[in-house]
Amino acid sequence: MQKLRRDDQVAVMAGKDRGKAGKILRVFPAQGRALVEGVNLVKKHVRPTQDNPKGGFASCERPVALATLQRVCPRCRRGVRVGFTRAADGTVSRVCKRCGEAL
Repeated sequence: MQKLRRDDQVAVMAGKDRGKAGKILRVFPAQGRALVEGVNLVKKHVRPTQDNPKGGFASCERPVALATLQRVCPRCRRGVRVGFTRAADGTVSRVCKRCGEAL
């Protein structure tokens, strides 16, 4: 079971975007990276097309390292470490290491 998944709210803990928060759009586990909404924006050259006759520059997100991300706890409202707990019926769920709230 992964600690971070798609649609999780995360906070960036290191790098040029430290302090920003966003939702995970996609996870690349083999590379250890994730695409986060509004984080690690880069300018990309866009060639002129019929839809966009002027072309120009577009901002797009690039993946960031999973090691620099922390899950945002809804109760603590800050980046926290993620732990796991096993229920009596055998299901595993993620919990906040700080307050014990289910994530």
